[in-house]
Amino acid sequence: MAQYLNKYFASVFNKAKEDLRDNGSMTNGNEDMEVDITIFEVEAKLKQLNGTKSGGPDNLHPRILKELAQEIARPLARIFNESVNSGVVPYDWRIANIVPIFKKGKKRDPGNYRPVSLTSVVCKVLEKILKEKIVKDIEVNGKWDKIQHGFTKGRSCQTNLISFFEKVTDFLDKGNAVDLIYLDFSKAFDTVPHGELLVKLDKMGINRKIERWIRNWLKGRLQRVLLKSELSGWREVTSGVPQGSVLGPILFNLFIADLGTKSGSVLIKFADDTKLGGIANLEKDRDTLQEDLDDLVN
Repeated sequence: MAQYLNKYFASVFNKAKEDLRDNGSMTNGNEDMEVDITIFEVEAKLKQLNGTKSGGPDNLHPRILKELAQEIARPLARIFNESVNSGVVPYDWRIANIVPIFKKGKKRDPGNYRPVSLTSVVCKVLEKILKEKIVKDIEVNGKWDKIQHGFTKGRSCQTNLISFFEKVTDFLDKGNAVDLIYLDFSKAFDTVPHGELLVKLDKMGINRKIERWIRNWLKGRLQRVLLKSELSGWREVTSGVPQGSVLGPILFNLFIADLGTKSGSVLIKFADDTKLGGIANLEKDRDTLQEDLDDLVN
């Protein structure tokens, strides 16, 4: 069963485009800016760990890391700084145990399971620190996605609904007919092409050493399925952002940040769930909505 599920999970990946994936040319950001991760940052993140969560393939349990936060913060900070500034990610940080989570439908269908990655907790600590630095860079550059409400500080499912339906209700109160289109990407997190993602990260103007670290973090990833204490064999991860990782959601948001930027209709996003709406009184109104839908597809 574990082998069967892992074969299916790997089948949805896009094939890696080596010319994009290994292209080292980067044009934005500051290449010479060293990333400085302090002992205080590491210790604070270690103390925030949930000791009841599962560990990753490296068998370093979060409870042990939390209990020894003060003792291991210094050596970990040194390892983190060396890793980020050299752009080299240890092998243990690029492998994952996949736990299949049943969603709905027939349990015999592997498509009804969501793959959640159990990755190195040590790496997740570093990811949390890097995520804060990435968010800061994007806020400074003013390139944050203004219509994205998923995995975004100060925003939620509620703000998404309120913002969208306030505009729709306003249309209806003025006697307009309104068309709404609900969109959902199939296997969204698993099919993000690494090469295109890296190109978009380059344009965001984040620290280039962090960008280079992410490039190495995505490259050569392996996964195996963990089911009822049994493990499948390893399979290569050629696309996607790891579900269950800390950086995964924000990388996905950055990948689709330009989705809908040309839309003249009401558009809002919550991660990969996208809502498109607009007035539909006349044929030209419906044509406008269709054009916006075509643009989203493109």
